[in-house]
Amino acid sequence: MSDVKPVHRALISVSDKDGIVAFAEKLSALGVELISTGGTASLLAENGLSVKDVSDLTGFPEMMDGRVKTLHPMVHGGLLAIRDNQDHQAAMQTHGIAPIDLLVVNLYPFAATVAGGGDYAACVENIDIGGPAMIRAAAKNHEDVAVLVDGDDYDAVLAALEEGGTTQVLRRRLAQKAYARTAAYDAAISNWMAAELDIDMPSYRAFGGKLNQALRYGENPHQQAGFYAGDRARKGVATARQIQGKALSFNNINDTDAAFELVSELDREAFACAIIKHANPCGVALGETAADAFAKALRCDPVSAFGGIIAMNQKLDAATATAITDIFTEVIIAPDADETACEIIAGKKNLRLLLSDGLPAPHDDGLCVRNVAGGYLVQNRDNGHIDVGDVTCVTKRRPSSAEMADLLFAWRVAKHVKSNAIVYVKDQATVGIGAGQMSRLDSSRIAARKSADAAEACGASAPLATGSVVASDAFFPFADGLLSAAEAGASAIIQPGGSIRDDEVIAAADAAGLAMLFTGMRHFRH
Repeated sequence: MSDVKPVHRALISVSDKDGIVAFAEKLSALGVELISTGGTASLLAENGLSVKDVSDLTGFPEMMDGRVKTLHPMVHGGLLAIRDNQDHQAAMQTHGIAPIDLLVVNLYPFAATVAGGGDYAACVENIDIGGPAMIRAAAKNHEDVAVLVDGDDYDAVLAALEEGGTTQVLRRRLAQKAYARTAAYDAAISNWMAAELDIDMPSYRAFGGKLNQALRYGENPHQQAGFYAGDRARKGVATARQIQGKALSFNNINDTDAAFELVSELDREAFACAIIKHANPCGVALGETAADAFAKALRCDPVSAFGGIIAMNQKLDAATATAITDIFTEVIIAPDADETACEIIAGKKNLRLLLSDGLPAPHDDGLCVRNVAGGYLVQNRDNGHIDVGDVTCVTKRRPSSAEMADLLFAWRVAKHVKSNAIVYVKDQATVGIGAGQMSRLDSSRIAARKSADAAEACGASAPLATGSVVASDAFFPFADGLLSAAEAGASAIIQPGGSIRDDEVIAAADAAGLAMLFTGMRHFRH
């Protein structure tokens, strides 16, 4: 028996009606009988198509505000009957059930309702029941039935029908997508309910996403990879428009996300720039203009910035675009860019420019997921933040107002640096960053060394860390790391506190004339 299956009857019930009229017109032209529901049936009829309402098929009207309309043997029997099974065929004949060869369904806009601020009742009413049931039925019977859940597949199905019918390969691929679609849909619902009910770690956890972009490879060329968008439309790299440049890589996307999340946390009334390399900041600054912020960020570590990712928190202008194109850069991301800036960037054909139409909400809820052997680690995203009123001065000397501003800036940057993290800041710009070391002392030394290297590169007479403040993402277990920071030129420190040797560290700070703040909050980043 041929694996090519003709389509004589199609059931169409869609929430997203984009392209459905043109698709149905082509089905009708191919001699396919159309069955439909509610608003979809009305739309098709209004456009001159002959369509049978599902109520006429089942003998029952839609009821309970549309909650019950397709949950009927006339529908599910037509989808689930195995065509070459004699018992199934006998049951169809006995009960007057006709086969349905093609199902076209997309689901109620649950995620859009949540994103639009719908209340609990509105969100529940946008949980589709009949749609997923039909999709799963058709997908199970994919040897005989084709199921369409994505308008991107309309053309492929039409092309197959013009050749006589759907192939087994096509039907199986459509079924796989259908199961993934309903799984992602249920995942969005279950995660929303967990959040609504304040269930931090439910007994079962599901995740879903839609492919945004197939990537050439992952972190390394031997790894396959794809970029998936989740069900929450949070502004950022997943929602940004790529204006120009070659395709983004796995590492580009990872680093761009890190850069944009960082600048989103800084003062939105100021111009901010972050330069990221291998998921770590190598320069972050606030400036009087976007170009000034970029110049100050670049000054921190111009060597590491080569081939980096640059994020801005304000519209990209011509002066900043010109300065950025003077160095090799992989990606620029910003909320917007003026026309002249886009023209300047266009002169570097491989440079990717992403515009996001806004910044990520830095303190938004969300989940972070990481694979481990045999399972997943799941946690809430680190949306913790502090302000002046959240810190405690534990030393005899209190920080000056300028030091306080720099300390808070350094703390926000340290949150986005791989642990162990040490960040030196002066005048709202990083001047030394030590990241990812096994010892906090080593991170402090590396940050100081980078400060000295940067000073040499820009012709400064002293290391940039001289007169700076320093942030540590976790407590200093011994006084040596703090003293190393003091030797590098830091005059004030911000750290979580909480070590059994806090008294020793505080005493060392007092002896060195340092001001030190405790935050009571740690920011490990692994």
